[in-house]
Amino acid sequence: MNFKIIATAAALLATQSFAIIGVGAHYAPGFGTKMKAGPKAPVNKEGSIKFSHEGFDEMMQGFGFKLWIDLLPIIDIEGTFNIQFGSYDASLYVLNPTSGVESEIPLEIELGGTPFAKANPKYVAMNGDLSITYPITSLPIIRPYIGGGLTVFANSFVLNQAYVSALVDDPAIQTLIADAAAGATPEAQAKLQEAGEALKQRVQDKAAKESINTSIGGHALVGFRLKLPIIPIAAYCNFKYYFGGEYPKEIDAGHMTLEVGGGLAI
Repeated sequence: MNFKIIATAAALLATQSFAIIGVGAHYAPGFGTKMKAGPKAPVNKEGSIKFSHEGFDEMMQGFGFKLWIDLLPIIDIEGTFNIQFGSYDASLYVLNPTSGVESEIPLEIELGGTPFAKANPKYVAMNGDLSITYPITSLPIIRPYIGGGLTVFANSFVLNQAYVSALVDDPAIQTLIADAAAGATPEAQAKLQEAGEALKQRVQDKAAKESINTSIGGHALVGFRLKLPIIPIAAYCNFKYYFGGEYPKEIDAGHMTLEVGGGLAI
């Protein structure tokens, strides 16, 4: 009885366990990407409204989806879409002309072209990868491979001082600022506060209409897929290094991503 079980297990292991096609989802953190913080700086010539944003240097969170084809001789093909993001705080500061104290107006925005609702500003990096991999097929359950391919990068803008300064030219905001500059009174402060809130709304409206910036580059990868015979489920792990692509000036790209997930393998 034991001999039959062992023989059956050996036969299964000797069977080609890898599928013709697979589709899966994965966790995809990004490593090494940093965003520089911006100093608090005036956005209007009077200097009564200022803006600043924080940065980040933590691991970017992310997720993605993958389609792979094992049918071709010698090589395999993978198509991958990843989205990663890092959050940062940004605020307007309105100077009280009476007391000289600044009041903070935190900014929340909704980025056009991304799946995120209104929240603290985010830098969002998306990419689509087309990869050709060379697998090691001599192993029955695990399939290591190396490869590389083409990447299309899509990145959001960073909310910075220049971006906000360009929105202060609204006539209604300029009128409120001019009225506030007429004297250091509670009424003047109320008008300046109103100008700050109006600028906040302009920033939110403009951000929701922004398009995503795209560029072309490439990647190299090393990874493996793991699949038991008969069972139509596979797990995979990839490490990718990216090159090329264009990023906002505040972004120091880390170019490294790990993909860990699984899916259906037919």
